[in-house]
Amino acid sequence: MRKMWQVTMWAVLASMLNGMPGLADVTAGNTNLQIEGSTTVGPIADEFVEAFKRIHPQVSITVKKTGSGDGAAALIDGRCQIATMSRFMKSEEFQKAVAKGVTPVAHAIAMDGVCVIVHPSNPIKALKIEQVKDLYTGKVTNWKELGGADMPVVVISRDTSSGTYETFSHFVMGKSRMFEKVEYVNSNPQAYSRVTTTPGAVGYVGLGFVDEKVKALEINGVAPNRKTIQSGRYPLSRPLFLFTNGYPELGSMVHAFCTFYLSEKGQEIVEAKGFVPVTNY
Repeated sequence: MRKMWQVTMWAVLASMLNGMPGLADVTAGNTNLQIEGSTTVGPIADEFVEAFKRIHPQVSITVKKTGSGDGAAALIDGRCQIATMSRFMKSEEFQKAVAKGVTPVAHAIAMDGVCVIVHPSNPIKALKIEQVKDLYTGKVTNWKELGGADMPVVVISRDTSSGTYETFSHFVMGKSRMFEKVEYVNSNPQAYSRVTTTPGAVGYVGLGFVDEKVKALEINGVAPNRKTIQSGRYPLSRPLFLFTNGYPELGSMVHAFCTFYLSEKGQEIVEAKGFVPVTNY
């Protein structure tokens, strides 16, 4: 966690030092922008696009929410200029990028927490990480084994190309494999929807997808919220990223869009979507 937090802060600092000069003028060069990747970052990206286009109506921006792994692949293959990712790039992705002449640069745009969620009717309020792992390995199959109701556990996971899956797997599963009865879904909204309609379900989503229709559990005694995620106390905290091919050229649309994320308006949008800003205005 400490290493991840340091990566986040260095990425933020690099973006802020290069700063806002390119924000005002994106009329030169390409005004078509393709963005692809994380379904967690997707809702933030959609709001940013709307706000950005009000400032720069001449631009055309397409956002595809296909998963962090797909975003990385799209950047490496030249199918997008910006990859949205809810995890850092893997070493093998960096190697593929370098082999194709692509230099991935990370821009940290928000902090998030992977929230373990259950149906609001479930009396369970808190779990240890080891207990969450027991649910996903099939060691625990009924909520009564954890002090809850006599009710079978329905285990929901993100698909394996998801950055949210990668984060959950790293912090919770370690080297353990999920058991064969786990149901895999393709997005945060799908995981959220499955839990809201299934009293015995457990799943995990980004903080921005938590509302009164699901219950986010305390993990190791810490609830996921802005304060605990910003401080790194919540054990499943993570940064959210944009990745570009090299640092964007000053005055380009890619540079303007990336630095807009760190503007006051950009960080207001981050907070409004339920995530945690990386700057304080």
